[in-house]
Amino acid sequence: MEHVFLQTKILADAAGAIEGLAWPFGTPDRVGDVIEPGAFANARLPLPMLFGHDPNDPVGAWTEAAETPEGLRLKGRLLVEDVARAREVHALVKAGAVRGLSIGFLISKAMPRRGGGRTIAAVDLFECSLVTTPAHPGAQVTSAKSAASALAIAGALHRAALAISKR
Repeated sequence: MEHVFLQTKILADAAGAIEGLAWPFGTPDRVGDVIEPGAFANARLPLPMLFGHDPNDPVGAWTEAAETPEGLRLKGRLLVEDVARAREVHALVKAGAVRGLSIGFLISKAMPRRGGGRTIAAVDLFECSLVTTPAHPGAQVTSAKSAASALAIAGALHRAALAISKR
């Protein structure tokens, strides 16, 4: 009988690190707007991380922004050590209850699109919020390290090891 031993490490990020795709390129949002690559060139960091676009509910800061072929990617941190509301929002994100990202911006340059919406070539980005329902369905949190997700991975590895050992 063969045995498979897998070592796992739980990555619990109590510091509130979070990443996401704030705006996917190439597809319109729910009202038909498309933001083009290069539109976020003037983004200034750190960028406020709000909950639900409420300027009175800051929960962290976005400290890295990069335009990739996929879209605008942000990395930041929920201020879980200093702000009680950030701890609540962190728990909601880790549980999957809050998965969306939504950007707050002013349009600097845009043209109407056929069929509705606009093609936006330049924006002044002033915040990115954690939300339950983003304006763009593809704008999502992609990583919020937690013990829960690490345990889920460990469980999947354990099931795989059992399947291999039954062969």
